[in-house]
Amino acid sequence: MTAFSLEPAQLAWCAELRALAAERLHPLADKSEPGHVNRALVAELGSLGLLGRLFTSGALDLCLMRESLAYACTEAETALALQGLGAHPVHAYGTEAQRARWLPRVTAGTAIAAFALSEPGAGSDAAALELRAEADASRGGRSSDPSQSGRFADTPSLTVAPDGPARWRLTGEKCWISNAPEADFYTVFARTAPDAGARGVTAFLVPADRPGLTGRGLDMLSPHPIGALDFDAVPVTAGDVLGEVDRGFRVAMGTLNLFRPSVGAFAVGMAQAALDATLAHTAGRDAFGGKLRDLQAVSHQVAEMALRTEAARLMVHAAASAYDADAPDVPRRSAMAKLLATETAQYVVDTAVQLHGARALQRGHLLEHLYREVRAPRIYEGASEVQRGIIAKELYARQEAR
Repeated sequence: MTAFSLEPAQLAWCAELRALAAERLHPLADKSEPGHVNRALVAELGSLGLLGRLFTSGALDLCLMRESLAYACTEAETALALQGLGAHPVHAYGTEAQRARWLPRVTAGTAIAAFALSEPGAGSDAAALELRAEADASRGGRSSDPSQSGRFADTPSLTVAPDGPARWRLTGEKCWISNAPEADFYTVFARTAPDAGARGVTAFLVPADRPGLTGRGLDMLSPHPIGALDFDAVPVTAGDVLGEVDRGFRVAMGTLNLFRPSVGAFAVGMAQAALDATLAHTAGRDAFGGKLRDLQAVSHQVAEMALRTEAARLMVHAAASAYDADAPDVPRRSAMAKLLATETAQYVVDTAVQLHGARALQRGHLLEHLYREVRAPRIYEGASEVQRGIIAKELYARQEAR
């Protein structure tokens, strides 16, 4: 199989996923409360076996899942993706104990995962993280700061994490974290070595019930659960580390390199849904003595929408196939795929709204929904400008290596 065609079995699977999303997942999504985790929807994703495929399939399969679900139910797509993003570091870098404790529940849809990287002052610049993981001087559980008041200073039992004596205490804030503050555990990236840039970041698996961890929801344009987390000397142990101490940047980038092409797949699914809606509308809408599609200005716009959508899809498939083949240029390909697909989806959805007119702006219309959904992917998991920086860096590095 090449990156530029899909096997009949893959095409059939995509069609099956679209049908499942429309018939079984969309009704559950309609019952969700905006800004909150839809646990019934996540549980259904688990019962359908889709969450389990997050850890047994390759990058291309992940892209096919995300595009197919996004076409019919963006909420289901996002719920699946967030489970994968939050739990992939546990799957790829966690210990046997960590995997045994959390992955079966994630797969079943009974535990909600979250990826906690962004901060108020460090969104796309992951090397600028300020959440501190400070050594616990006592190693027996008391705060290393004698002036610390409250439960940590006065209650030794609360300063010991469930997996053993606290080795570090997390202090600071995370912001714009999907599934926060309702997740059951977080993959948290914190600074263990001051002034070390990307080399001094460690990834931790932090259960939501750790003392000192609190959060609040944020009211965002899209209806997804997104929040901020506050860490007040939250105890973490050596058993909570994902990967190696001071090597958490590798965990973050390894996860993002996998998921960036699939963000592009999410965008392609939305673009295809907008394109198909536009084809139906322009073919049936009477205007100026004929149908909208008879106007060259309209038909050329539709052709451009289709052209860009297909180009984005091919680049997403190529990037995912490169990841599955362990190619050396995965960071560049992943960045290109996410950049092109998310920018394309923005264009396609916006053009679809323009061709539909005012009806597309009415609450409840498919395009009104997509218009709100399509904006965020150009920012999260690395904004478009960050992707351009990655692409240029990789190109110059390859030139210098010749």
